[in-house]
Amino acid sequence: MIPITTGVIPFGAVVGTVGADAGFSFFQTITMNFLLYAGASQLAATELMSKHAASVVVILSGLVINLRFLLYSAAMSPVLQNSKPLTKFFCAFTLTDQSYAVMSANQERLKTNSDTVQFYMGTAVCMMLAWHFSVIAGYVFGNFAPSTWALEYAVPLSFVALVIPTLKNRTYVAVAGFSTVMSVLLSPLPYKTGLLVTALLSISLAAFLTRKRIPT
Repeated sequence: MIPITTGVIPFGAVVGTVGADAGFSFFQTITMNFLLYAGASQLAATELMSKHAASVVVILSGLVINLRFLLYSAAMSPVLQNSKPLTKFFCAFTLTDQSYAVMSANQERLKTNSDTVQFYMGTAVCMMLAWHFSVIAGYVFGNFAPSTWALEYAVPLSFVALVIPTLKNRTYVAVAGFSTVMSVLLSPLPYKTGLLVTALLSISLAAFLTRKRIPT
């Protein structure tokens, strides 16, 4: 998780700073940060609330931006099917792009579902600590990371490092290449729905390429 949290910390500082600049109290900022726990949605919600948007608009915008978590949840469902309700709740509540990516990249090394859940919970705790402390620091001290550092690129670069080792055959490479192209082409779609559409198209392509032929 260390390479990913390097990029998460300045992002969290931005979220905390934006909350302070919008006139939110420390309690309001931290409460929203804890309950929502999704950086992009928090930024969108803060901007909309500062412009006095209707509550339903704020809520719907956050839900649309976070639709990608439906896909992550579906992928994790088989791993959590025999877990206790409290474990399922914790894993669902702490689900982030970063934690899911690290778990997925290391899943072949984990022999059982129990091992996978424990590994995921470790990534989730690491992510929560880095995120919450960085948001608090951003609110108190402002955005302490100079923009010239461009640390936001650490997050996508760390994801690239996680994805490359999983490209073990031509099918994986084809799906990865397809998703890359589609994500760029669909990026102009509003509310970041291009990411969701890209994921659905890529999953469909992967299902088609890996389908089992029925003998005749």
